[in-house]
Order: sequence, then C-alpha cells, then structure tokens
Amino acid sequence: MSFENKVVLVTGGSTGIGAAIAIKMSTQRAKVAIVARNEERLKIVSETCERNGSETLVIIADVTKDARKIVSDTVQRFGRIDVLVNNAGMFDLVSILDPFAMEKFDHIFRTNLRSVVQLTHLAAPHLIQTKGNIINISSAGSTGIFFSENFSYCSSKAGLDHFSRCVALELAAKGVRVNCVNPGPVRTNFIERATLDEEERDKLLDKINKTTALGKVADPEEIADIVLFLASDTAKSITGSTYVIDNGLLLKGMSE
Repeated sequence: MSFENKVVLVTGGSTGIGAAIAIKMSTQRAKVAIVARNEERLKIVSETCERNGSETLVIIADVTKDARKIVSDTVQRFGRIDVLVNNAGMFDLVSILDPFAMEKFDHIFRTNLRSVVQLTHLAAPHLIQTKGNIINISSAGSTGIFFSENFSYCSSKAGLDHFSRCVALELAAKGVRVNCVNPGPVRTNFIERATLDEEERDKLLDKINKTTALGKVADPEEIADIVLFLASDTAKSITGSTYVIDNGLLLKGMSE
C-alpha cells in the first residue's frame, strides 16, 4: 500500500487524529501538506514525517478563513492533490436556551461543515485530474446523541455525513471517491478542550470507558489506519460510505 509521489492534504494536522494521519501517510512515502493554526506543533509533526522520508509542507492557516490559501499553497508546492483529508473540527456543548446559541451554532458549523464544503469545492478540480479521493473525519455523534446541549455539534456532523454522500454521487462520474470516518471517543486533547477542568475531564473519560461496548477509547493511529485504507487503491470500489470506529459506543450509548 504505497503512496509514493501522491500528495495528501490534511487539515487539523498539528495534533491528535490529524497528526496521526499525516505521520501514517509519511510512512507510505506520500508528500504531505499539513494544515493547522499552531506553528510549533505543526513543526513537530512535520519533522516526524520528514524523518520517515516524506516531503512536507507546513501551512499555518485557519480552515474557516484561509481555504483558498490552503489549496493554492499545496498545488503551488507539489503541483497536484491526490487525497484531501478534512479533519479540522471543533466540539462544544451549547444549549438551545443559551442567549448566544445562534452565535455558537454558526461558529461550529463554519468549522465543522462550511470549511469542508469550501475546501472540497476548491480542491475538487485538482482531485478530478488525479482521480483522487476525499476523506472527511466526521463523528459517531452524527448518529448518536451522547450529551444534552449538543445539538450544534451533532447537527454539524450529521450534515457532514450527508454532504459527503451527495458529493460522492456527483464526483463518482469524475473518478473521485468520497468517504467518511466516524470516530467515537479518541485519546486526544479534543476531550480536554471540551471540558472545564481536570476533575470534570476524568469523570467524563471514566463514563466513556464504561459505556463503550469494548470498555475503552481508540488511539489516533487506529483512525489513521482506516483513513490510509480508504485513501488507497485497496478501497477503489468504496465511495459514499461512513466507517464508524467507536468501540461500540453506539451499541450502548452514554445514557446508561
């Protein structure tokens, strides 16, 4: 499963799932464009990829504002895009009764859905040229509701799933595949950013462990393995699909 001379663009690539995907692609000798806002963390990921023999491009950018720069910088450096991994996203708990509910809703949708639509719009002509593919990192939350006050995040991910199916149908005739990977809880700093303090975070992690059917959370590298498979020619007959990797969270639900 070689990606030699293939160009992979990964958003949200400075930590967690995005970093794991970039590093995994580098082990397959892909050229990797890594996008995030944190320059220091991006540099660490880039150096790891280069040690694996990969040529990398670090793009300091905000996916909600800099989509044109992200695509143009990648094409200018590498001349092509073979795989677009839309991984950048955010999580927040928002009550429908919150006085700022709509402002928070708009912010989540700009990050989790609109940025993906825009990047897909801009990258699609290049992916058509390479007969490439798109992988959108969604969430088990597109299907299950695990917290109250979570309508914005869950709705954004449900929208992402259906957007992916719509675009998969449209681009299939052009030879471009589009799929989603839908993680449940993953051992990253994503949960840390979603909670207020250490005690609350520990309680949340304990609850998650108990309510997954397998009694554990996934590591970022497990998500990267699925992305690698879907991006490869091994998955050449797969498009418009969602791959759930949640340790059985949807089987049990966090309401228990």
